[in-house]
Amino acid sequence: MVENNIKLTSLFPTPVWSGIVDDFETINPKLIKYIQKLRNENPKGFQKSNSLGWHSDNFNLNDEEPKAFLNGAKLIIKKAIDDMQWDLENLISRVTNMWSIINPKNSSNLRHIHPNCFLSSAYYIKAPKNCGNLIFHDPRSAATYRTAKTTKINELNNDEYTIIPQEGLLVLFPSYLHHSVGINGSNEDRIIISFNIDLIEKNKNLSEK
Repeated sequence: MVENNIKLTSLFPTPVWSGIVDDFETINPKLIKYIQKLRNENPKGFQKSNSLGWHSDNFNLNDEEPKAFLNGAKLIIKKAIDDMQWDLENLISRVTNMWSIINPKNSSNLRHIHPNCFLSSAYYIKAPKNCGNLIFHDPRSAATYRTAKTTKINELNNDEYTIIPQEGLLVLFPSYLHHSVGINGSNEDRIIISFNIDLIEKNKNLSEK
């Protein structure tokens, strides 16, 4: 058998989308003011995956600032939904919740997933150098239970994937994908927004009105 006859099939790929949000230079300062207002109203915040950082309550998605952000992000969101080829004849995609996390120096986020939704996200409002990378972990427990030494890291043998934060960058990923955030080694805050996208049946949506 010649090598050209050997086929490699990549089964069950895990997609991750990333792109720069339109007009983020205008959107981000307004989001910072919006988030600081929420923080002033609830300085303690909520404890979830955050370690030493501040986690906001869910945004009011009817507020001007979240709406402007989602408008800037709509092409990236549409790309992810189109790639998944979900049946939008019978399903409606919607953002179910959105929140912010502020990580000061030495804070991080523990490994976690976002249950009961299909897509999740990280959007970078303020991302100083060395503020803590976004780390995706292989969701297949069996694949990471026992690993072999490799001569070179590639997509087939790597059990982690790292994204370096960049202001204006939106990252979308399946909600089942385990992820964490490294320690903020800078002297500035790392400020992000996260949101979840779910799918509902159109008939169900109409019956609930």
